[in-house]
Amino acid sequence: MRCPYCHYMHSKVLDSRATDEGASIRRRRECERCGRRFTTYERWEETPLMVIKKDGRREPFQRQKILNGLIKACEKRPIPVAVLEQIVDDIEREARQRGDTEITSRQIGERIMDALRGIDEVAYVRFASVYREFRDLTALLGEVEKLVKRE
Repeated sequence: MRCPYCHYMHSKVLDSRATDEGASIRRRRECERCGRRFTTYERWEETPLMVIKKDGRREPFQRQKILNGLIKACEKRPIPVAVLEQIVDDIEREARQRGDTEITSRQIGERIMDALRGIDEVAYVRFASVYREFRDLTALLGEVEKLVKRE
């Protein structure tokens, strides 16, 4: 590590400790030439997760965008925000565990509908009506009938 004072390339580590709940390491260093001390931080570099939209565009995975859609579907329903945040966490974690760098908006939507179906039927129908772009009441009723038959 280059010294920020004299730019010498060699320093020794005096102390290391985990920070940010283990997400990074803080190292206290001392320059071997000038003897001045400085602090560095190491953190792992995360590959960005990209979302492939219906029209083929790619955009960065945005947790807040997904959470906002869930909150809107669950408006005035007895569902804690922590449950909705867990759904988003699960979607992101599953994609990263598979080693994916890209996920389709369709995969995200289907995963959200699976989660909402088990949590709250009204929120599920609200989300499905927007996600599946129901054009008329018949399509909406068809989805509700499928939901009733599952029970």
